[in-house]
This record gives sequence, C-alpha cells and structure tokens, in this order.
Amino acid sequence: MTARTHDAIGFTALVTIATLYPPDKLTILTLFSSLVANVIGSLLPDIDQATNRLWDMLPAGNEVGRNLRGFFMHHRTITHSVLGAFIAYKFFAWFLPQLLNGKSIDVSLVYWSLMIGYIAHLAADLFTKEGLPLLFPLQWKFGIPPIKSLRVTTGNWVENFLVLPGTGIYLLWFIWTHQIEILQLARRITIG
Repeated sequence: MTARTHDAIGFTALVTIATLYPPDKLTILTLFSSLVANVIGSLLPDIDQATNRLWDMLPAGNEVGRNLRGFFMHHRTITHSVLGAFIAYKFFAWFLPQLLNGKSIDVSLVYWSLMIGYIAHLAADLFTKEGLPLLFPLQWKFGIPPIKSLRVTTGNWVENFLVLPGTGIYLLWFIWTHQIEILQLARRITIG
C-alpha cells in the first residue's frame, strides 16, 4: 500500500476505536498529538525505505534513510513482523513519556494512537501481493487471501480506485451511523 492509503487506513482505525472506546477526557493538545502520532505510526513500518515520508520530516532525513536501509536489509523485514511491532510497542512505551509533558498531554492516548497506526499498517499490508514476514526472522510470508494472485498490488488501480475510496466511504458511513457518539467525544475535548 502507498503512504496515502496507510494514512487513510490508520486514521480510519483511530476514529473507529476512539469512537467505540472513547477516552474519559481529551485535551486539544492530546488530540493534536494523537493525530500526529497516528500518522507516524501509519508510516513507521516503512521506515526501512529511504523514500518514506518520515525521512522527509528530518534534516538530512533522506540521507539517513539511505544509510539505515542496509541495517534493515530490505523492505518488509523486521518492521513488518510481530517482533518489529513488539519492539515498537516497548520502545514507544519508554520513549513517549520521555518526550512528552505528561501534565499537559495524555501520553497513553498518544501512545495508543501511534500503535493503532502501526497495527493498521500491518493489517493493510497483509492484503498486498508481497505479504508480511510476520514471524521474522523466518522467511515465511503471510497474506490475505492465502492465494497471492488475489491480493492487491501496491499502487495499482485496485488500491487507488477501490481500497482508498472504500476506506473513505467506510469512514463516512461510520461517522454517519455513530454521530451521537462522535459528538459526545467532541464535547469531551477541552483546552487544557
């Protein structure tokens, strides 16, 4: 899947989960931080590509990305596995409280927003022809459906004209059918 599709699927997953399991309280700063974290989480598994949009956000990021690519061996290795998700889970559980001010931001919500994006990325890539090495370092690739020829080719018409618009249609349908819950969630947003 392309970065745009991963962003859309990650955001849709976040809206769905936040609506079905709303936080008790939500500040505007936590909301903004959670949205940024969700985008980062949605792109993070592709950090093994020098062309990842996350590298564009850093000074000399594309150069760093090219240099680190050798560390990851090639695309879709550890970052697209259960082990990679576990490492991200543990790392960000430690790192985000160091980075963010817990007095003004609910670090837990930001953390889970990032992880929702990460897991949504992996779930979306399960439907691609490349599949995922979920049991990395074992080389077995998993995909849905199990027949590779029935899966989506990244960037082709199925992704661009079915998956991406389908995600948007689902999001609109979800918002329409959960208007009351979403409005209740919006009313919980406070300035500080």
